[in-house]
Amino acid sequence: MNIILIGSGGREHAMAAKIIESRLTDRLFIIPGNAGTAELGENIPLDPSDFQQLANFATEQGVEMIIPGSEKQLTEGIHDFFSDNEKTKHIKIIGPRKAGALLESSKSFSKIFMQKYNIPTARSISITKKNIEAGFLFLNEVSPPYVLKADGPAAGKGVLILDNLYDAQQSLKEMLAGKFGQASEKVVLEEFMEGIELSVFIFTDGNQYIILPEAKDYKRIGEHDTGLNTGGMGAVSPVPFANADFKNKIEEQIIKPTLKGLQAENIPYIGFIFFGLMNTDGNPKVIEYNVRMGDPESEVVFPRILSDIVAMYDAATTKSLDRYFLETNPQTATTIMLVSGGYPEHFEIGKEIKELDKISESIAFHAGTQETNGRIYTHGGRVLALTSFADTLEEALNKSLRSAQIIDFEGKYFRRDIGLDLK
Repeated sequence: MNIILIGSGGREHAMAAKIIESRLTDRLFIIPGNAGTAELGENIPLDPSDFQQLANFATEQGVEMIIPGSEKQLTEGIHDFFSDNEKTKHIKIIGPRKAGALLESSKSFSKIFMQKYNIPTARSISITKKNIEAGFLFLNEVSPPYVLKADGPAAGKGVLILDNLYDAQQSLKEMLAGKFGQASEKVVLEEFMEGIELSVFIFTDGNQYIILPEAKDYKRIGEHDTGLNTGGMGAVSPVPFANADFKNKIEEQIIKPTLKGLQAENIPYIGFIFFGLMNTDGNPKVIEYNVRMGDPESEVVFPRILSDIVAMYDAATTKSLDRYFLETNPQTATTIMLVSGGYPEHFEIGKEIKELDKISESIAFHAGTQETNGRIYTHGGRVLALTSFADTLEEALNKSLRSAQIIDFEGKYFRRDIGLDLK
């Protein structure tokens, strides 16, 4: 079949690499893509949020499946647009409708959903200007640090974790006054959870589901988890502390109740659910839901999948996931992200990337790159994800580190401690 993959990051490069391995794939279009995806399929310079333009292209090219990589088009209603249009309803959209995407696009919706269906999570309250006094009471009741989350998408900047009560109260006022635009017209206040994070993923048709390999990502720019949050500086899979007992708790206490809740709310769902979890003394609690795969987790999860990924997508559209068998590589995969100097704040792009052809121990997934006249240049804050396999976490990390040292571009920065806290 002819397939469109939407996105331009490392996640989409990792997804594209699996899609082209499939016996079901004829042509792969990546919209808009990057220098890495260009080697796997056809990059198309269209705006993926212009659904009519996308529909025209898909119809002209005989596209049968569209896979949105990020949450943006899902929260904008791409599934609804295509499925409710007589001319495009035959095209399979691998992602939820707008109603299902609320799990990610509205922190308030997801917290109320978790509370309603007894899914373990932090105690919380949703605040607007009308009930701001209830917010002040909540902040007085909980111990620091204080967690404030903009209800809607805020470009990764809508979560504040503050140690001082006065700062938390002032930040609540500022957020409700428009600090993050419409995203913070409502603010979720949460009790802080202590523990260690991990990411768990399922692929589902709303009833049946496949549990994918878990991963742990590293968000801070500095080693030993210091400095500003980023889109992710690296990841590992599998996660050593996620043993059989812990995974069983996740499935019984979180995955199954989530799907039963969606069914009870009459929300049809097809696609990925990403559970951002906290391991609190051996018990999993949900930090947040996402309705797509993570990045850079995708760069360790997808390479570990050995079975046909497009067959899995197709099985969900025909309600036959129970006949799909997921085969995975038992080795450890690590990825280290090379980023532009100054990221996640001010950084420059257009720096030539050299020595890519010298990489032999790792897979180089392009995240923020652009090809011009046969040369590859930086085109974003996160530039390349270097994924390596080995029998041990330390050996896989060392391979990625050696590759990171070989690749050269002005301002290159990376963390050297990815996964070391799990040894």
